[in-house]
Amino acid sequence: MDFYLQKAIFYQETNLKGTVLPFEIQEKEEYLHFYEINPRHSNSIEPAQRQFLGDLVFIGKKSSDETENGKQVALPKGNYLFTQQRSEKPLSQADWLNLAIEQQKDGLWERNKLENSLYIRFLFEDGKAVTQIFRPVQSN
Repeated sequence: MDFYLQKAIFYQETNLKGTVLPFEIQEKEEYLHFYEINPRHSNSIEPAQRQFLGDLVFIGKKSSDETENGKQVALPKGNYLFTQQRSEKPLSQADWLNLAIEQQKDGLWERNKLENSLYIRFLFEDGKAVTQIFRPVQSN
C-alpha cells in the first residue's frame, strides 16, 4: 500500500545495535530500526533473503521526554510502501524480513522506484504487537 507520512516521527538513538533481534518490548515502548538494503537485491523481484539486508544504520526508541539527551533519529516524512502486521508479540527478524521482501515484490510489480532504505517500527496498539514496514518510494 502506498502511504504518505505527513510528519517525521522522532526517536532517541539507542545502543542496541549488538542486540539479537527481536528483543523484548513493553506495552508502552516503541522502536524504529533503520537498515540499508543490499543494492544488489534492493530492486530484485526475487531477492536472496540472507543477502537482502545491508547495514543496520540505527535503532531508535520513542521517548515521552523530548528533552532527553542523546542523538535524535527519525522516520522522515515522505512517500512509502507501507505494510503492517499485528500479532501477540513482535515479529521475529525472519518474519519481518519475509514481510519486507513481499512488500518489495509488490512494489516492483506496481512499478514503483524503491530506495535502498528500510524502516521497521515496533509498537503496541489495542493490546497487540504491531510491526510496520516502511520502504521509501522515489517521487516521479
